[in-house]
This record gives sequence, C-alpha cells and structure tokens, in this order.
Amino acid sequence: MKSINKTLLTLLMLVVTVAMFTSCKKDSGGTPVVNYVRITSPQSSDSLLVGAGQGQLIAIVGSNLGDAREVWFNDQEARLTPTYISNTSILASVPSAIPDSITNNLTIIFKNGYKLEYPFEVQISKPYLKSMVCEYVNEGKVATILGNYFYAPLTVTFTGGATAEIVSLEDEQVQFTVPAEAQPGPITITTNFGTSKSDFWFRDPRNIFIGSDPFEGWNNPSLVVTNPGPGDPPKINGNYFRIKGQIGSWGWNELADGDAGSMPDYSKNIPDDAILHPEKYYLKFEVNTMKPYNNSMITINAGGSVVQDTKGYKWAPPYDTKGKWQTVVIPYEEVVASYTTPPVVNPNGYWSMVLLQGPGDLDADMSFDNFRVVPKVDQ
Repeated sequence: MKSINKTLLTLLMLVVTVAMFTSCKKDSGGTPVVNYVRITSPQSSDSLLVGAGQGQLIAIVGSNLGDAREVWFNDQEARLTPTYISNTSILASVPSAIPDSITNNLTIIFKNGYKLEYPFEVQISKPYLKSMVCEYVNEGKVATILGNYFYAPLTVTFTGGATAEIVSLEDEQVQFTVPAEAQPGPITITTNFGTSKSDFWFRDPRNIFIGSDPFEGWNNPSLVVTNPGPGDPPKINGNYFRIKGQIGSWGWNELADGDAGSMPDYSKNIPDDAILHPEKYYLKFEVNTMKPYNNSMITINAGGSVVQDTKGYKWAPPYDTKGKWQTVVIPYEEVVASYTTPPVVNPNGYWSMVLLQGPGDLDADMSFDNFRVVPKVDQ
C-alpha cells in the first residue's frame, strides 16, 4: 500500500510540474500585451497614466513582456535595466531629450523583433530658469542663464519687452547678448512648449544694503572704485569696492561696515518681512576675483542686531570667478541662523558688515557690489 501511495504521489508531482512548465512556457511565449501604464509608487499603484513628463520613472504593465530589449518614447530610446524587466512589467524613465518626431506612442521592441506600440504622450516641459551666472551684465555683453528644457526655437525677453540675440543654446544653459533696451526685472523665456518667467531679477535694484553708491559706513572708503582704470573690473552698477594685496592669517580687514546711524540710507533697505520670515529670502551679491579666493574667510552681517557680530555668516573659500563678475546666492535663513542674537525688526535700520578675516594667508584681489536681501520667489 505504501508503495502504491508513493507511486501516486510521484505521478501527481510530475503532473503538477508539467502543468507549471506548460503554463510558464505559454506565458513567456505568448503575444506581448500592454494593459496600462502607472506611476511606480506602491502607495499609488492605481494611478494610471496616459502621459508623463521628461525624466519621470513609469511602470509599463502587461503580459509576456520579459523579452523586451528596447523601449522608445516617440523617437527617443529609454535606458533599460535588465533587473527592471519582468514578464508582467517594465520600469523605464521617460527620456529627457526632446523628440524630433512626435508620435505620442511608446514602442517596445522584443528579442524576436516584434514591435508593440501603445498610446502614450511625453509631456515636454516648459523652460525652467534656475539662476543667472551674473545678474548684472552690461549692454552688449553675454549673459548666461542656467536651468533646463531650453529647446530651440527659443526667445529671451526682458522686462519692458526687449529681446536678446541668442549666442549659444543647450538643454540646461542659454547664453545671449544683453540689448541696450534691457530693463531691470524678471526675464522670460519662451519655447514651443511653454513660457516661464524667472524668480530672479536681471540687474536687481531691490533692497541693496551695501553698494558704495555713495560710500557709507565707518571704514575703508579708499577701497571704493569710482573710476575703473586699466586692469580694474568694469562697473556693473555704479561704484564697487575692491581689496588687493597680501592678507595675513587672521588679519582684520573691514571691507564695509557700520551701524544703522552710520549707514542711514542703506541699512533700512532690508525688508521687515525678511527679518520675520528669512526662509523666504536670499542674500545675494556680485563678486569678481582677479586672483583666487583660496584662504582666509569672509564674515557677512546683513540685518544684524549686534554691532560687529564676528559670529556672523561665514562665506568660505574656495571661489574663483577668473576675472569675471558672478552672482553669489545664499539662503537668508542660513545667514540669520549664524547670528549670536536673532535679528528683530528695527525701523532705525541694522548693523551691516563685510569682514575679511580667517585662517591662512591670502593674496587678495577681490571686488564686491550690490549686497542685497531679495525674495526667493518673484512677487
């Protein structure tokens, strides 16, 4: 009896194994089918998609997909990872490159050459304007905006309506010549896929609290450059200040400083809202290093309550603009967090300082202009 039972059990296991093999063979050898496309988050598995943006990771769900070798969105091929391909799904990122031919289909090519098409729209992004290498650029000079989705044909428009001549264009960078009619304010970029306006301002005049037009404060008016000569950086917004020479380790060099009473026109320029909500603002300034800033340290006080607070924000090296003006952008909440005493709204103004003092000898040749506290988002 035990022998019979053992034989029956063996036969039963054999039948089950054959059935499973047949089923698997049928699944892997059938015609591929795409049932739907969804986002990849397990918590949102019921969120079906008819299109997706560039760079978005999606899940293509169906059957008999295991032999997929290529996935195309329009005429752009996605990069596939073999471990992300199974018989029932394919994970793929929508290519960021713009298609030359738009079919609004995704196409899967299989090992045997079979092609499966499925309706799917690549939602091409409108321009994204992240920052400007320098927000102050003179007429006729080349300006650079960094961002993404800069696709030809493209138009750069300044506040007031002047348009720029494009010098070079890449997906993440556009360079253009500043026209004579360019006015301060946001810049707008338009492509065939949309229009976006910058949160940063070109030649931003708002809330400048150190600018040397005219010089205000306690020390070093001799550092102010009013008439640049040969070898000096060009003016970008009136006067600027420049420090040159050998700076010893921990030497005390006040580039610009003063309490509210000594800087009456400037110190009140920092908005009350920035003191109350620093997370909504940036500290910005322009810098030009004729020699690398590779030692020492720069302490910045912007909206401070304590006179000569040397615990203020530390802008550390290295930094080298190679003789060109560039805009430095620092979240204002980081500046405020560095103070020994949190700032409070003061209608009489604030303590302001730019101090060069820190470890290491520095062969200095640095120019600064337009210290300002401005909104992160254009208002």
